Amino acid sequence: MAGKAHRLSAEERDQLLPNLRAVGWNELEGRDAIFKQFHFKDFNRAFGFMTRVALQAEKLDHHPEWFNVYNKQRMLRRDYEKEARTRKKQLLLQRKKRPLNI
Repeated sequence: MAGKAHRLSAEERDQLLPNLRAVGWNELEGRDAIFKQFHFKDFNRAFGFMTRVALQAEKLDHHPEWFNVYNKQRMLRRDYEKEARTRKKQLLLQRKKRPLNI
């Protein structure tokens, strides 16, 4: 596991957010977090997406907060941390722009 991460400055966030917004991530008002909502054809596809993301997230030591009801899934990434902005982790966030071949 990497060393202790620190919160990004407002300037660092401003540099990162446009790329994340471009793939559907948004800031969550009142929290230092970003989120994205996904909609699937049915529960099986939503659960399959969560399973695939979980496997990738474990490999990258990136564990999102998420919520699922039937075919809707909301993923939240808390705390803007430099560690979470490594190339691999940013690629994971960008891959989540589409439902991973669902």
